[in-house]
Amino acid sequence: MSDDLRQLMGEIERHVSRFHERLESRAQEMELMGEDPDVVKKLTMGADAMKDSANIYLSWARHYVALSEGGAAEADEGEEDSEDFQF
Repeated sequence: MSDDLRQLMGEIERHVSRFHERLESRAQEMELMGEDPDVVKKLTMGADAMKDSANIYLSWARHYVALSEGGAAEADEGEEDSEDFQF
């Protein structure tokens, strides 16, 4: 069961990473095409906000997966400072 959870968590990480990259890429495309700078700025800021939010949710996902495996070592306070906090 925990293998399933880790696999799902990995899939979520890949999807949110691709989403962030694609939204950022779309903002760059729009900028090059001379689209509305306000929209481009909002998309760029939105991509960053989505990445930050995803990191928070992924941190909690790691915490709950660790709990399901019988421990919480991976979810100690300060995890957001660890290298694996970023997707």
